[in-house]
Amino acid sequence: MFKRILIANRGEIACRVIKTARRMGIQTVAVYSEADRDALHVEMADEAVLIGPPAAAESYLVIEKIVEACKKTGAEAVHPGYGFLSEREAFPRALEAAGIVFIGPNPGAIAAMGDKIESKKAAAKAKVSTVPGHLGVIEDDKHAVRIADEIGYPVMIKASAGGGGKGMRIAHSKAEVAEGFNLAKAEAKASFGDDRVFVEKFIVDPRHIEIQVLGDKHGNVIYLGERECSIQRRNQKVIEEAPSPLLDEETRRKMGEQAVALAKAVNYDSAGTVEFVAGQDKSFYFLEMNTRLQVEHPVTELVTGIDLVEQMIRVAAGEKLAISQKDVTLTGWAVESRLYAEDPFRNFLPSIGRLVKYRPPAEASQDGITVRNDTGVQEGGEISIHYDPMIAKLVTHAPSRAAAIEAQATALDSFYVDGIRHNIPFLSALMHHPRWREGRLSTGFIAEEFPKGFAVRVPEGEVARRIAVVGAAIDHVLGERKRQISGQMGGRVVQRERRRAVWLDRQEILLEVGREGEAIAIRFIDADGKTGNAHLLQSPWKPGDPVWQGTIDGHFVAVQTRPIANGIRLAHQGVEVPVYVWTEAEAASARLMPVTTASDTGKKLLCPMPGLVVSIAVSEGQEVKAGETLAVVEAMKMQNVLRAEQDGTVKKIHASAGATLAVDALILEFA
Repeated sequence: MFKRILIANRGEIACRVIKTARRMGIQTVAVYSEADRDALHVEMADEAVLIGPPAAAESYLVIEKIVEACKKTGAEAVHPGYGFLSEREAFPRALEAAGIVFIGPNPGAIAAMGDKIESKKAAAKAKVSTVPGHLGVIEDDKHAVRIADEIGYPVMIKASAGGGGKGMRIAHSKAEVAEGFNLAKAEAKASFGDDRVFVEKFIVDPRHIEIQVLGDKHGNVIYLGERECSIQRRNQKVIEEAPSPLLDEETRRKMGEQAVALAKAVNYDSAGTVEFVAGQDKSFYFLEMNTRLQVEHPVTELVTGIDLVEQMIRVAAGEKLAISQKDVTLTGWAVESRLYAEDPFRNFLPSIGRLVKYRPPAEASQDGITVRNDTGVQEGGEISIHYDPMIAKLVTHAPSRAAAIEAQATALDSFYVDGIRHNIPFLSALMHHPRWREGRLSTGFIAEEFPKGFAVRVPEGEVARRIAVVGAAIDHVLGERKRQISGQMGGRVVQRERRRAVWLDRQEILLEVGREGEAIAIRFIDADGKTGNAHLLQSPWKPGDPVWQGTIDGHFVAVQTRPIANGIRLAHQGVEVPVYVWTEAEAASARLMPVTTASDTGKKLLCPMPGLVVSIAVSEGQEVKAGETLAVVEAMKMQNVLRAEQDGTVKKIHASAGATLAVDALILEFA
């Protein structure tokens, strides 16, 4: 077994590999760019080596620097993680030439299956059913349009060396193909150093289901069940689960056997994933093979009990698989949510900055429920513009799908992040979506259920009542604390008024609040002034705690809390709202206050995220129509097209190509 390995990656996957290596008694070496000098993976590793500037193309993607770091530290093997160099055939060849072991598949398998175009050719040769498409070299956007016309719309334009939704566009018309082709090539070049793309038919209402395979260097290959990855936004996976609610045992076996056959055909000898596009009728087609560890591997680990990183290390060291196909059993259900540094209320635009607070839920296994958080950040760390915006992967495991979803929902409500915008409100809302809970999934789920994007949700029904009682309970605890401050006027006993008006923004809920033993009792007041039955809240919450955790009538509830002027902002189940708790006199005054409105910015194009201006597509004085491209801004390796929302004339341009802009920076004005 290896004594020391190097992880040629960063973020959560580098930390994940370090944890397993440490458990196996293997020393670890981290590599880092100047932007990652204070990163968590650098702190966790036994040794760390600086490999260059922040840009991945000058650090994490430079093979020579990784090889040199191995020689410098005496690392015997390299784990590539995912992304970066993990699927570049040249990387394991360079390591082999230097006498260093690659913890991944052999270069031949990567060449055959890691390249999206070559993998489809190999699959077709093996008579595996594939999605119709063009696998040859595409010369330019005109050639791409001709191919799309032949295949039929809609089509998907995808980077050959791609992954993670980068270099990928869906096109429904000739114009979208032409634009999408150039954008996909640019993204592919920036992310993978390879601008080749291919075009294939986009299957309507599909599901994305993948099979985890594991092989060794002795010809053994097994499959470890499937993962459902259909909840995607812009082709980027958001939520994954194992097993899939679609598959039955027979379909699972057929997909697994086909995946194994494909892996054996290319002498696959590590962990890998065979991806399929599946119809709602359980038909399936080979999509691609990822010759690396997948981002979503934790859900497979939790339902099988198999540590995939450990297996990869053991296989790379020449060991035979100690597991046969008959040993693989799927137990319970696992759900994973990807936490991203992005603003769901601004069309999921990337967010960067410092993590002022980062308080994930506690990792634990208790009463059949497991909570796991794979992360590469820590409080005080910085989310950089240079890399993928993923903060963490929150995973829950339980005996049933419903229980795993419930555990995930509670864990998300307990996950507190401040300093940047993040997608926890969106993930929390998804966990409570009826269609998700029923398992009626497709890759179009988010686009269909949130056609206008994710907007601020107005609290209503049971969620509104729950937020109101927690707000009242917090206010009551704060009041008790104030009355214990020394130096107050003595000799008087002040009877505290029990009646309160709780405002959820401007929505008013009347109630009574007071102590009953260790609990806080809250009674709602109806329109006729009648008081209802008491709801008992018990919680150890104290001022300053970022999350109120406790029970309401015996049911566990987690609500995030943020102090604001005269009140507190509470977040629960995807709803985030300012809460004000008034006495009757205060409420009477508050009702007279005018409502402020946001200023009109309709005649300005503001930069929606911190990023680099790639191009300005218009000039001063030019008339534009709604939907026309105004500018392209690149952030976190993704190119974002900014379009005109309505017809108008460009009055003045304030930014130029190559400029680095902050969020809400002015790009141009309309007349």
